[in-house]
Parts: sequence; structure tokens; C-alpha cells
Amino acid sequence: MSSMMKKMISLALCCSTLAACGQTGTTSKQAAPPAASTAPASETKADEKVELTFYYPIAVGGPLTATIELMAQEFTKQNPNITVKPVYTGSYADTAVKTQAGVQGKNPPDVAVLQSTELFSLLDMNAVIPLDDYIAKEGGDKYLSDFYPAFMANSQTGSKTYSIPFQRSTIVLYYNKDMFKQAGLDPEKAPQTWAEMKEYAQKLTKNGTWGLEIPVTGYGYWMLQTFALQSGKNLMTEDGKKVMFNTPENVAGLKYWYDLSHKDKVMPEGVTDWGTVPSDFLEGKTAMMYHTTGNLSNVKKNAKFNFGVSFLPKNTSFGSPTGGGNFYIFKDIDKKKQDAAWKFVKFMTETERAAQWSIDTGYVAVKKSAYDTDRMKKYAADFPAALVARDQLQYSAAELSTHNNGKVMKTLNDQVQAALTGAATPEEALKKAQEEADKALAPFNK
Repeated sequence: MSSMMKKMISLALCCSTLAACGQTGTTSKQAAPPAASTAPASETKADEKVELTFYYPIAVGGPLTATIELMAQEFTKQNPNITVKPVYTGSYADTAVKTQAGVQGKNPPDVAVLQSTELFSLLDMNAVIPLDDYIAKEGGDKYLSDFYPAFMANSQTGSKTYSIPFQRSTIVLYYNKDMFKQAGLDPEKAPQTWAEMKEYAQKLTKNGTWGLEIPVTGYGYWMLQTFALQSGKNLMTEDGKKVMFNTPENVAGLKYWYDLSHKDKVMPEGVTDWGTVPSDFLEGKTAMMYHTTGNLSNVKKNAKFNFGVSFLPKNTSFGSPTGGGNFYIFKDIDKKKQDAAWKFVKFMTETERAAQWSIDTGYVAVKKSAYDTDRMKKYAADFPAALVARDQLQYSAAELSTHNNGKVMKTLNDQVQAALTGAATPEEALKKAQEEADKALAPFNK
């Protein structure tokens, strides 16, 4: 592997190994040069064709590729002079690497869905544009106020907005109601506290079935955030320049997580794969799981048993980091393409479409108004679980995002895995994670 590629990978968010890499050889065609005109250069003539290359990842189960492509086709039907070419780029980590390679090679995508946590990494690369001028034309604060504040937390810094929420989530607790009933537990009452979760998991662990599974690979940092927020504080500052990994509360949270497998024996020891956990849940190998609400439609479609969804159990408070991807528009592209990309972003996040996207996928509809639509009201009346993640947003906070984010996130992921495998104590693991993250962030604190 070349040194350049190693640098790109280290810059990327190393947060998922779920999906295979997608084909990325597609490049954007240049728009035809405008004829001489008195109109401003930034305006697109009515008959001028614009083609957009759109990178997107998939990090949950279900046929989302077809859904995305149909949405892009519908946009082109409504905007016949703008053709969107969706390019499936694998996992979030794959998409970050490919996007950053394009930026460094002066051939970025025109628009992309990347993890919301890419904010500071993209700004450090001078790769994306602020969207405030576009937002102002849509009504400014009034337009933004329809998006949930918890989702906007990863979109803004320095009084500017750089991305628009799209496929967003929180972590929720899924549980098998049939197994609850068999274990003598109330199938309509999920555990509400850490103590109850351990107690429930102990009663549910039997006959080759685990009481609980919490995924680790790629998302150890995200799961640790749940325990941090449930103890009252997030893992980083809003400016992305400092982290608070090595605190007594976080050590206690990581120890609680470790004890569930090694001491209480209610979940598998070591490292549990992100993609394996929902499969285990659907196959009846675990009675409860922590996972993204983005898997809700997949579970709804494939579960052969009654299941429930609830807030994550609390310690001193409820809490979950947000997750998922936002739309970014890139800097080194023609202004006509930026304008067309904004039209596409608006289209993809429009109220009715946000509602349908949530119904189709399980992701949280990013706009409050989506929950006032007739289609969402009907869906939620028939399937109340669809509202759980939305309701949990009042206790949610920004996902881990810092400068030098790939390195910071990787060191925390590595140390969480070290603790869960017994290679280091929770105290040792978080002390090392803090030290390495402080070094990675030192250049941004001068």
C-alpha cells in the first residue's frame, strides 16, 4: 500500500467494516460552457444540462441501494436538466476514503452522504462549502428550525452550517417480546436502568441464547458514548479540539460493559461484530441488542417474533449519541453543480420525502414536520416503535467528532476493544486513549 493511501486511510473515519467497497470509477461530465450572456455566471440557463456524481454509503440491512436510486430518478424527472448519478461507495469508512481520495486528486464528488462526524476532517481538508447562503434563500433560521437540534449539532461550527441531516439515527434497545414472556418478564416493559438491564439479561440468558449483545467492531466509540451520556457528559468539546475519555464516569461505564460479558456472563466475551448482532437477534441467538434505529425496517420485515424497541437504559439519565450521515456539497466543483446539488439536497430532505424515507428505512425522519404528515401519522399509529428513536432525541447529543477525527476515533475504538477482550483494564485503556487523542489534537490547540 502506498504512503499516500495510508495517509488517506488514517484521515478517514475508521468506523465501519460492514460493506464491501463499491465501484467508484464514475466521474462527472463537465457541464457545457454557457453562451455569452448578461446573466450572472452562477446562474444555470434553462436549457443547460448538469450532471451530478453522488456518493452514498449503506451501513444497515435492507435494499437501500434501490431506494436511493429511485429517489435520484424521481429528482431527475422533476428537474430534467439535472441528472444525478448515484454511486454506492460501500461503508461509511469506504466512502470517506474514496471521497478524500477524490478531493486530493482534484476530482471530488459533487455531493455526498458522509458520516455527520466528518465535519472537522472535511474542513481541515478545505473540501466542502458552507451552506448558509443557500439556507438564507430558504428562510434561514426558520428553514433550519424544522430539523431536530440533536441532528444539527454535528452540522455546524463557527456559526456556519456545512451539512444537512439525511440518514440519521440514534442507538436504541431492541428486545424479543416472546423471550421476555418465556422468562417471566413483562413483554411490554423494557429495562429502564443499567441495573435492570443486567437483571433482565441474566434471566434471558439460557439454552444457547444470550441475554444481550452490544456490537463493538467499528463502533466501539459509539457504544461507549451511550454509557458516557447516560452518566451525564459527552466525550468531546463542541469545537472538536478536546476529548474527555479518561473520566471516572467513563471508566465505570466501560467496566459495566466489560462485566456484562466476563463477570455476569450475559453476552459474548470479546469483540462482537456490528453486522452479526442484528442477524443474531433475528435468529433468536440474543434476546436484546443495542443497535441503530436505521435497522428498524429490516428488523420489522424479517423478525419472526414479536419485538419491542425502547430507549437505552439509563444510569443517572437517559442518553444516546446521534449517528448516521449528512449531505455535503464540495468546494472544487463548478458553481452550477453546487447550485444543482443544493436542489438535490433540498429534494431529498423535503418533509414528505423525509417521512417516506423514515418509513422505508427505519432512520429517524430528520424534520419535525415529517411527523405531522398523514403518511407518518398512519404509519406510527400502526407501528408505534417508529417513534421511539424520535422521542429519544430529547436525550441525545452529537456523535464523537473532532479534528484529526480518524486518528482520535481509531485510538478510542482500539482501546475499547482492548478493554473488552481483557488485554487492558478499563482504567488502562481509557488512560491510553486519552493520551493518544491528546497528542493527535495538540496541533489544533496551539
